[in-house]
Amino acid sequence: MTSITNAATERRNAFLSWFLDAGHREPGGFYEEESEVAQHQHTQPWWRVMCLTGVDYFSTLGYQPGIAALAAGALAPLATLVLVLVTLLGALPMYRRVAQESPHGDGSLSMLERLLTYWPSKLLVLVLIGFVATGFVITITLSAADASAHLIENPFLKSVLSGQQVTVTLVLLAFLGAIFLKGFKEAIGIAVVLVAAYLGLSAVVVGRGLMEVAAHSEHVGEWTSAITSTYASPIAVIGAALLVFPALALGLSGFETGVVVMPLVKGDPTDTPAAPTGRIRNARKLLTTAALIMSVMLLGSSLVTTLLIPAADFQPGGEANGRALAYLAHDLLGDVFGTAYDISTIGILWFAGASAMAGLLNIVPRYLPRYGMAPDWARSTRPLVVVFILVSAAVTLAFKANVDAQAGAYATGVLALMTSAAVAVFLTELRRGHRLAASFFAVVSAVFIYTIVVTIKDRPEGLWIALMFVAAILVVSISSRVSRSTELRVPRVVFDESATALLAGASHEGEPLRFIANRLDDGDDLEYREKSYDVRLDNHLLHTDDVVFLEVDITDASDFMAAVPVTAVTVGPHRILRATGTSVPNVLAAVLLAVRNRHTDPPHVYFEWSEQPPAQNALRFILAGEGDIPPLTHEVLRRAEPDAARRPQVHVGG
Repeated sequence: MTSITNAATERRNAFLSWFLDAGHREPGGFYEEESEVAQHQHTQPWWRVMCLTGVDYFSTLGYQPGIAALAAGALAPLATLVLVLVTLLGALPMYRRVAQESPHGDGSLSMLERLLTYWPSKLLVLVLIGFVATGFVITITLSAADASAHLIENPFLKSVLSGQQVTVTLVLLAFLGAIFLKGFKEAIGIAVVLVAAYLGLSAVVVGRGLMEVAAHSEHVGEWTSAITSTYASPIAVIGAALLVFPALALGLSGFETGVVVMPLVKGDPTDTPAAPTGRIRNARKLLTTAALIMSVMLLGSSLVTTLLIPAADFQPGGEANGRALAYLAHDLLGDVFGTAYDISTIGILWFAGASAMAGLLNIVPRYLPRYGMAPDWARSTRPLVVVFILVSAAVTLAFKANVDAQAGAYATGVLALMTSAAVAVFLTELRRGHRLAASFFAVVSAVFIYTIVVTIKDRPEGLWIALMFVAAILVVSISSRVSRSTELRVPRVVFDESATALLAGASHEGEPLRFIANRLDDGDDLEYREKSYDVRLDNHLLHTDDVVFLEVDITDASDFMAAVPVTAVTVGPHRILRATGTSVPNVLAAVLLAVRNRHTDPPHVYFEWSEQPPAQNALRFILAGEGDIPPLTHEVLRRAEPDAARRPQVHVGG
C-alpha cells in the first residue's frame, strides 16, 4: 500500500514539475527574448519572418471579404479601398516609426511607457494590455470559428459536421492548447509553407474571379446599378464609404505582430544592441511588403466576392458567410480545388490562433513581471496556456462560434492598440520638435480615433468585452503586486569604493556592524547628532557603540525590481551609507544581507516607530515605497533568510 502511495506521489510531483516549469522556453517559437534569439542564432531573413507575421495578417482574407460585404453591401470594394489607403498612408508609416523606436520586440507599448513615468505609465500599459489580450483572444476564437466554418461548409464534410460549429471550434481550440502544452517548434518553417500555399491559392481564386467579371460585364452593371440606385451622387458614395470603413477594421490586424517579432529579423553583421540598423531596415521591408501584398489581395478579393456572390449568401447561415473566397473557389474552380483551398485556409486560420497564443505568452511575461504584477504561476508557460484556452472556450460558447458576432470585439482590441501606437508616435515626434512629422501623425491619430469611436458606437459589446479583460488584468496585477510587495526585489547590491572602505573601517572583530536607519532631511551635522541621540536613548545603545547611518533614496516606487548602488559620505564625524532603489524596506533588507555576506556576522539595524496610521502606512508602502519601515524590513528579511541565526537583526525603540 505504501509503495502505491509513493508511486502516486511521484507521478503527481513529476506532473507538477512538468506543468509548472517556469524555465521552459520553446526556442523557435513565435516570440523570444532577444538574448535567447542571439544565443540560439534564431534570426531569419526578413521575408521568412514576414510569413510568420503573415499567418495573422494574411489569414484575415479568410473572413474579411465576407464581413465587408455584410457590413457595406455593394459599397464593400470602395470601403475596402479606404481601408487600403489607411493601411498604406497611416498604419504603415506609423509602424515603420515604431520599428525604429522599439527594435527589441517591445512593440508600441514601450513608446507610451517611455512617454510617461511613475504609476501613470504602469497603469496605462496595464489597460492597453487588456485591449491587447482582447485582440489576441478574439483572434484565437474568431480564427478557430472561421476554420470550423470552412470545415463544415466543405461539400465532402457538410453532411457529417452540419450544425456542429461550436463543437468543432472547441476541438480546434483544444488541439491548439495541446500543441502548446507539448511544445511548439519550427514555427517559421511551418508559417512559410502555409503563407505561400494560402497566398498562391488565394491569388488563383481572385484571378479567376476577375476573369469571370471581365467575361460577364453584366456583373459590373448590376453592381453599379445597386450603388447608383441607393446614392444620389459620387460625393454621397464617397461619404458612405468613409462612414462604413470602420466596420472593415479587421483588415488592419497584424502590424503589431510585425514589430513584436523584430528580434527574429536578421540584420547586418555590424548591428549592435544600441543601434540595430540592419534589423530596423529589414523590419521596415517586412512591414512594407506585407502591407502591399495585403492591399492588393484585399482589393481584389472584395471586388470579386461582392460582384460574384449573391448578397443573400453573405447573411448568417448563408453558404458564403465567413468564407467568401472559399465559396468562390468551389463555385469557379470545382470542389477538388475548393477542398485544397479549404485545407490551406483552415491551416492558416488555425496558425493565426497559434500566433495570437504566442503573442499572449510574450506580452504577459514581457511587462507584468517587471511591474511585480504577475503571480508566481504566470512565470510558467503551461498554466498560462491552460488559462488562455479556457478563456477562449468561454468566449466561443458566449458567441456560439459566430464569426460576425466576434468581429466587434476583435476590431475594438486591434484598433485600441493601433490608436495608442499612433498617439505614441505623434507625442514622440512632438516632444522631439519634429513639427511636420508630428502634424502628419496627428492626422493619422485622428483617423484611428474616429475609427475606434465609430466601431465602439456600432458594436458596443466589443468595448464591454475589452473592459472585462482590462478589469481582469488590473485585479490580477494589483493583487500580485500587493502579495509580492515584501519579496526581496533586488537582483544585486553594488558597493562603490567609498562604501567598501567605510564598511572596512567600521567593522570590529567580534562585534556586529550597527546601522541607524535615517530618512535624509537637511543632511547636516545637527540632523545626525539628534538622530544618533534619539536612537541610542530609545534602544539603550552605549555612547561607545560604533554606528553607521543607512539612508535610502527612492527613484521610482512604481518599479518593482532594480539593482541597488551604495555609496558613502561623511558629515562631520558621522559616517553614512546612501543607497538608491524602488522601496525603502526592500533596499534596507538587501543592503543588510549584502553586508552580512561580506562580513559574516549579521548586522543590526535600529529604527524609530512610525507615527502614521497603519492603513496609511500600508498605502504609502505600496504606492510610494515607504510606510511603516521597521516591521516591513523585518518581513522582507524573514522571507529572504529563513535561518534566524543568520538573519540581520531589526531593533525598534521609542
